[in-house]
Amino acid sequence: MLIKMKRDATGEQISSVINRIGEFGLGIRMTVSDGHTIISVTGSDDHFGTWTPRNMPGVESYVLDDEHVLPEKQIIDVGTEKIGGNKLCMIAGPYVVESEERIFATARELHKCGIPIMRGGSYKPNTSPYAFKGLEADGLRMLRSAADQYGLLTVSEVVGLSELAEAEKYCDILQIGARNMQNYRLLQAVGRTDKPVLLKRGVAATVDEWLDCAEYIISEGNSRIILCERGIRTFETATKNTLDIAAIAAVREKSGLPVIVDPSRAAGHGRFVPPLALAAIAAGADGLMIDAHTNPAAALSDCAQQLNFEQLGKLIDSARYIALAMGKTL
Repeated sequence: MLIKMKRDATGEQISSVINRIGEFGLGIRMTVSDGHTIISVTGSDDHFGTWTPRNMPGVESYVLDDEHVLPEKQIIDVGTEKIGGNKLCMIAGPYVVESEERIFATARELHKCGIPIMRGGSYKPNTSPYAFKGLEADGLRMLRSAADQYGLLTVSEVVGLSELAEAEKYCDILQIGARNMQNYRLLQAVGRTDKPVLLKRGVAATVDEWLDCAEYIISEGNSRIILCERGIRTFETATKNTLDIAAIAAVREKSGLPVIVDPSRAAGHGRFVPPLALAAIAAGADGLMIDAHTNPAAALSDCAQQLNFEQLGKLIDSARYIALAMGKTL
């Protein structure tokens, strides 16, 4: 059970709810979201029998385990950007930071395109042990320097607990990739930071499992979460993964967290990225994350799915029309 207290709930009222839960032998975790104290009960709702906190002083609402926290629409502030509002969030950049020259060239092109957030992996988890693994801490420093020169925000993937402190220093948004969606220690660790977290859906995860992982972050006090649909594994081989457009609507029913889409990881081929991106906007996504490279053919990783900046510019032009039809701006 998750209990949402009123903004003006007193400490005595909150303690009363906590003590009542304790009578059932259950534990709690607490966090604060938009001025509301959120009490997350650890344990099965079966212990409560027919009891609910509905009429307890200070309680605004509650949900059961099969529902999810933060039902109201959330808007995540990142620098001057607001993710989840009427403006589409646009993130683009290379799948992995390759060199200082290339990342600075990327930042310059993103600035020209009006894209405010630059992505770039520094610790690259790869299926093959022989593939390029990224520049690690040097890559993070390059990403930050290039972003600062052109007034951009940054997002990069955190692949383990040992890299978290370094990523916190250089990233505006911490990304948890599909492989780490259920790395609960890492989720709890980023939940204890004050950075927004971009949580990608696992390659074989259901929507509920994805949202459960978001709650691991929330339970540690950080509710600034951006969900990212990036395709799931199916029997289809025409694309790298199968983009689950329906997941956008499913998340909308269960959570107020913003959800963006990464069509590059789903497509695996640059020619499929624009139609998938436009479909995502039409389905109600709050933004896009696009792999973009100054010279995709020379990319050290995932070259086939990366757009050049001419292609990215054309996609942005098309996206404006779809966004307008959906009541959003770009």
